[in-house]
Amino acid sequence: MKQTFFSKVKERALFIWKIPSFPSLFLINFIFGLSSSFFLPFSSIFGIDEAKMSNIEFGIFMTITALGAVFISSYLARLSDTNTSRKRLLILTSAAGVIGYSLYAFLRNYYALSLTGFFILGASAGTIPQLWAYARDALKSANIPNEEAPLIMNVFRMFFALSWTAGPAIGSVLLMKAGFTGLFLFVAAGYLLALVTIIFLLKDISNQKVSADKPPMVKTYIKRPYISGYLAAAFMLSAATSIHMLNIPQFVTKALHGSELDVGLVFSVPPIFEVPFMVIVGILATKINNAILIRIAFSIAFIYFSMIGFVKEPWQILPLQILSAAQISVTAGIAISFFQDLIPEAPGMATTLYMNTTQIGSTIGYLMFGFISEAISYRSVITVYTVMAGVGVLCQFLLAKEKQEVPNSIPTKAAS
Repeated sequence: MKQTFFSKVKERALFIWKIPSFPSLFLINFIFGLSSSFFLPFSSIFGIDEAKMSNIEFGIFMTITALGAVFISSYLARLSDTNTSRKRLLILTSAAGVIGYSLYAFLRNYYALSLTGFFILGASAGTIPQLWAYARDALKSANIPNEEAPLIMNVFRMFFALSWTAGPAIGSVLLMKAGFTGLFLFVAAGYLLALVTIIFLLKDISNQKVSADKPPMVKTYIKRPYISGYLAAAFMLSAATSIHMLNIPQFVTKALHGSELDVGLVFSVPPIFEVPFMVIVGILATKINNAILIRIAFSIAFIYFSMIGFVKEPWQILPLQILSAAQISVTAGIAISFFQDLIPEAPGMATTLYMNTTQIGSTIGYLMFGFISEAISYRSVITVYTVMAGVGVLCQFLLAKEKQEVPNSIPTKAAS
């Protein structure tokens, strides 16, 4: 039995690895994930402590950067779904990452940082959506059967998660040894490595284009209840998760009287379980309607936040982090693939629309945390974002129900 199981795993792994362009895509996805994990955990330290921003200025700065990412990546998505090569856009966005983070290494002026964040790093925000859209096109080009796509895309997402298991720790060492100047130069170097890999290892492949005379408009899609319902749910969960991520260190150290080591343990547990969960979820996604898995994940998030509010000791949070890993393995994996299936004629727009929604939710969550935590206790903050997660679950069940039958993956010319 064990031999049969491992032989099947080996067979599936070889099948995925042999898909044209996917070994290179795995590498690029890992590089982008590692680069982002170097900086994102320390973004508030950079803004408030290094660049000397006030809390309000930092909130506005993060909002400006997020808006730049939303507007510019949405524009790039429209180009990619009409008449522009995804490889060229990946080259453009990766180059923007090299330039933007190189400037961050030396800039400390608030306005200069804001302009760089909006225009240059706003353009670089298109790397991940375009990479996911390119991966979908690669599956279609290889005539991969519909039922295989969720597993493959979850394995694809797994490489991003793998980078985060060690990235923040490496980033902290870089920060201590080289400061933010060195840290940002390493991030820029990561984007440069990805850029070189894209230029030499990826090829132009045909993507499913809509008419260039009538490019896809965001409002065309969000008017559909089954799309707006999922977007509303993703927005609420993203905002709730962002508040949770900022609140949990304060809750552990000040409400539960734990140490910084306790905080480190809390954040180190989920990535350990995310990788195997993503493989399991990917396999389940080939057998179960993805909409069901997504609703289960949102419900798990609500249960997880609810249980966090009842803990009395820091160690009690550790086993609950398994629930966090379970929901992340769905919401950060097949959720994107599922949403692409809702708009199969414009995968670039679908990917960007979903990611922008979650990014806006995260930004709102950052701002909300500052105001809410100032007015109520950290334990009470948990109640607030638990309710938000609950609203996300309701959106899943009440709004996102018009389109019941969604294919598990992309249409193919032939099942080979």
